[in-house]
Amino acid sequence: MAFDVDGARRVVGRILDDKLEVWRDSAGRTDDVLDETTGKLVPPAPDEELVWHGLGAVMLLGRPAITKPVGGSLAVEPPTTDYQAVLPVDAPALRRDDVVRVAGSVRPGGPRDPQLIGRRFRFSDEAVGTYSVVRLVRVQVID
Repeated sequence: MAFDVDGARRVVGRILDDKLEVWRDSAGRTDDVLDETTGKLVPPAPDEELVWHGLGAVMLLGRPAITKPVGGSLAVEPPTTDYQAVLPVDAPALRRDDVVRVAGSVRPGGPRDPQLIGRRFRFSDEAVGTYSVVRLVRVQVID
């Protein structure tokens, strides 16, 4: 039996409903300036460039995206604050410290998690896994 890539894209497409933007600070901290009053490095503005935007998803790490709990079932899961970004496989290669922003949602009925809209996450791993139609990347909350 042959693998149906188009069918996989349709199924995965149902969870890629967050509007994502990926930003990169190409110079990193090398162009930041020391504020002698506060003692903090301050990035020049604008300091980041948009490297990709499109549909993807940001969700808690290790949680099923499409399945719902069985009524009356009890599952004990450890609390987690780790997130993953699910990106289409044709998104460009991303680097550690790139920043993903959840800019909105195209999900009918509203976003999967309204609290994620406007939040920013830093890529902490280049890739957790790449599959035929998606790439999973671990991200950490910035703000």
